[in-house]
Amino acid sequence: MALPKAEDVLVAPNFGLQIDGVMVEYLNSVSGLQVEQDVIKYQQNQGATGRNNVTLMPGVAKDGQVNVERGASQSAAFTQWINDSLNGRMATARKNATIIVMDYEDNPVKRWNLRNAWCSKIVMGTLKAGDTSPLTETVTIVFEELVVE
Repeated sequence: MALPKAEDVLVAPNFGLQIDGVMVEYLNSVSGLQVEQDVIKYQQNQGATGRNNVTLMPGVAKDGQVNVERGASQSAAFTQWINDSLNGRMATARKNATIIVMDYEDNPVKRWNLRNAWCSKIVMGTLKAGDTSPLTETVTIVFEELVVE
């Protein structure tokens, strides 16, 4: 995965979701993707002067969640994953998922790997008589660990 030159920023003309290494869905939007960890603050007195020294160290990584929006009638595999999650079938619902950003030639340029991910919420887009807008679903995916590649 080659990144553009350092002065160029990534653009996201195309992005999708893999579940257990298989591309199951191209997405309309992704929001709220973040990784966070606790910060440990360690204070001690140093040497004969007793000068206070503060050291900050990385602590435990936190879990998280991300919202993805997709077309409502797309991937059967993604729909099954949602149903397994919402029906409490955690043996099949916990999956390793990856959000992939691709360049204009559909080459992957950035990956966010979500370990032990499952769907905790689904929100259907607005249904309106006579509307010609595409119907979408927003799915909240929770995960235990996020690894950025």
